[in-house]
Amino acid sequence: MPSFLIIPDRKNMDESYELADRYGLGFEFNDFFSPGALDDAAGTDAVIDEYMREEGRRLPSLRTSHGDFFDVLVFSEDARIREISEERIRQSIAISEKLKAKGTIFHSNICAELHMESYINNWIDKNEAFWKRICSEYPDMEFYFENMFDSDPEPIRELAIRMKDVPNFGICLDYAHAACFGKDRFIGDWADKLGPYVKHVHINDNDLHSDLHLAIGDGRIDWDGFMLHCEKYFKDCTILIETNGAQKQRASIDFLKRYGFFV
Repeated sequence: MPSFLIIPDRKNMDESYELADRYGLGFEFNDFFSPGALDDAAGTDAVIDEYMREEGRRLPSLRTSHGDFFDVLVFSEDARIREISEERIRQSIAISEKLKAKGTIFHSNICAELHMESYINNWIDKNEAFWKRICSEYPDMEFYFENMFDSDPEPIRELAIRMKDVPNFGICLDYAHAACFGKDRFIGDWADKLGPYVKHVHINDNDLHSDLHLAIGDGRIDWDGFMLHCEKYFKDCTILIETNGAQKQRASIDFLKRYGFFV
């Protein structure tokens, strides 16, 4: 059975804690993935302190954190862009460590419109070298590599194959991203190609065209199909219900109850 998480709402933490307590949910922190947050060290530390004041009382033990993804290009041809990208990643990891998070999520940031073999090979080679180095430096942190605008699962699959012997690296399959950005491919193809390497999953709903972050069941994603993939590939994964606010989170949980996940 997978373990589920929600995004805590700092403006309504009592509701977040109530949901977490009632359904045994973890938290995935989404407060720190912007460059503005990373540049405001004092403000970021204050938010971390706010969360950690509940350590041992109400804060769930299962925690993950979303790392910076804006313009983070470790595969860039520009050495200075690679340098600042690594700095942002290390800042994100430091935040995860302070939060005692199990894992940190980073995006692939591949340009879906570039299909040249040289571009794809460079993306795979540089990501492999970078993440093998980072994973070896932080053996107690798990790293989940998420598809965003990716139109094809093959580059991520090739990277995952090369990283399969790195124990703290895995794929974060964003099911909703694959449903709306995975052009000319069935969502089942993404699950079958990436499933053996998936450790973390993001789910929400959409109209199959835009990344709307609707409550699960409020869009057009085939959730019967997802449950088949979940049983085959994701039953030992962590799964984030990636919607904001208790109302959408409750609606998503109520929808998932029909599949036996919650009581």
